Amino acid sequence: MELSVVVPTLDGRERLARTLDALAEHAPAAEVVVVNGPSTDGTTGMVRERDDVDRLVGVADRPVAAARNAGIERADGERVALVDQGLSVTEGWFDAVTGGLADAVTGPVHEQLRGGLATDAVESDALGGREVTFLNGGNVAFRRETLDALDGFDEYLDVGSARDCAHRLAALDCRVAWLPEMAVASDVGADGGSRVTDRGWKYRSLAYRLVKNYGVRPAVARRLLGPAGRDALASLRDVVRGEGTPSGWLGTGRDVVAGIAGGCAHGLWARGLDRTPRRNPHGRSSRSDRAVAVYDWP
Repeated sequence: MELSVVVPTLDGRERLARTLDALAEHAPAAEVVVVNGPSTDGTTGMVRERDDVDRLVGVADRPVAAARNAGIERADGERVALVDQGLSVTEGWFDAVTGGLADAVTGPVHEQLRGGLATDAVESDALGGREVTFLNGGNVAFRRETLDALDGFDEYLDVGSARDCAHRLAALDCRVAWLPEMAVASDVGADGGSRVTDRGWKYRSLAYRLVKNYGVRPAVARRLLGPAGRDALASLRDVVRGEGTPSGWLGTGRDVVAGIAGGCAHGLWARGLDRTPRRNPHGRSSRSDRAVAVYDWP
């Protein structure tokens, strides 16, 4: 099997159906593994009625990192792609994934907004002597041996596990390619909706992955305090304009401080638990009980 596509889903039956329809149209030769759980909207029944899914894995954990690891475990392909529910692969996606020579390939999300079409651009950073190319976690593919070297995703992280993965790829001297032709289209945002950010977990995740991968150093402190300061000023401006309250601003500040403190502490602990370049003490090999049910199509 050349390519397996893992699609994590949680209470998104209709959005998942659109993702599967696009895969059937543009990547019919790929093995499709849906990781569901724990959905309560009839997703399991919908998937089991389709003939374009090869395997359905039920999991009890909600975090996407655990779902991705469960799917990777059950995928048979020499390359494994991850596509989020609600994202539709486009023409050229399959050739980009299977033709790339890099250890990992990723591409943009085209999102239809009221003002027009928004498209991701490649994002990179230099830290600790490494050049890091960040991954689009909902549209990325890996060579099997690369995933084995990474030990999958770090399940400590409820958010930010793909960015953590990018830092660890750089530590392993793996090549990451950003391919514009490896595009997916999003059905999120067309109604003008916005994403809600949990700032506590945002900074907990940021602190954890930076300290875990680089230790305590001035560059890490700058990357933590810079965005925290900008968020604090933005929230303060909301209070001045009457769009926020002083108590809300103080509450957000407490969440940010607690998030940074907790993330730093757990990041140092994780750094000590796994001293290898992969830095993944909560990875795919750390447990074997993710899947609670597996359905294989004949």
